[in-house]
Amino acid sequence: MFVKIAEALEGRRKVVLVHGNADMDAVGSAYALARAFPEADIFAPNGVDRVAKMVAEKMDVHILDHCDLSDYEQVVVVDTSSPDQLEMEQTVPDDAVVIDHHRSTGKWDHVRIFHCDDGRTSCCEIIKDLIDASGKEITRDMALMLMGGMITDSGHFQFANAGLMVSFADLMTRCRIDMDEALDLTRSQASMSEKIAMLKAIERTRFDRVGNLIVATSYGGSFEASSCRAIMAAGADVVFVGSQRDEEFRLSARATQDAVRRGVHLGDIMKGIGTETMSDGGGHGGAAGLSGIGDVEAMLHICMKRTMEVFRDIKSRDLLEKGE
Repeated sequence: MFVKIAEALEGRRKVVLVHGNADMDAVGSAYALARAFPEADIFAPNGVDRVAKMVAEKMDVHILDHCDLSDYEQVVVVDTSSPDQLEMEQTVPDDAVVIDHHRSTGKWDHVRIFHCDDGRTSCCEIIKDLIDASGKEITRDMALMLMGGMITDSGHFQFANAGLMVSFADLMTRCRIDMDEALDLTRSQASMSEKIAMLKAIERTRFDRVGNLIVATSYGGSFEASSCRAIMAAGADVVFVGSQRDEEFRLSARATQDAVRRGVHLGDIMKGIGTETMSDGGGHGGAAGLSGIGDVEAMLHICMKRTMEVFRDIKSRDLLEKGE
């Protein structure tokens, strides 16, 4: 598959698309791909998140906030589980190349080349393997961007598997990058607005429990992912934080590694709810998202109800294993 992808990218003017409010994994993947297969632009139709923006400024990465896809010979999409997550009016052409690592939603079935490896913690790992398989050099700045994506998508290695650690160590060795330099790339102090958003999310938190597992929900206007982490730090095992913008809602979800090991898979929960509510949901075991048209509080209630069902299944299984 990597040979087929490389052939599609080689010698063509490209634009690499990333999902709305693109994170470091998306931007790192897009940057390394664009550098390895020039000539290429990076297009974020609905902007990038705080960390990705900070890193792009540090590394002098140029990201377009508008473009016409018809101006390019090849369209590439990275780290995006469905076209809806691009949040743009233009339609991705059928001859596009899509590279992703989320649980497949079936919404990219129309494109010519779709490569998805949901066993990877980050999309940056796949891009690294693609570049290596193509025999191209990974420069130091490319390595730093790839490592930044691996760091953030693994929750600073909390959700890392052996494959990610091997890829990360290989980049460290090849490009002579120390761990402190890699970690400093994505490290920043929370802004005052982010701190206030997290505190308000904690204030609005609702929670329930089954056995020793706690699920919490909250809502706010921004910084949903940061608010999830803050509520998890307060003791929740699974957290859903949502925001409402006119008729549209957006949810971020996070789970502890222990909850994931015990059977929670947020990507499956969000995908199932998305299918039932005609929304766009998916992700990984410990981190996922859901967006669409609807009432955020109603969607949070559904998320809590569905998670409680999972908790009950876990409790029943645990009791059976103990012979009670």
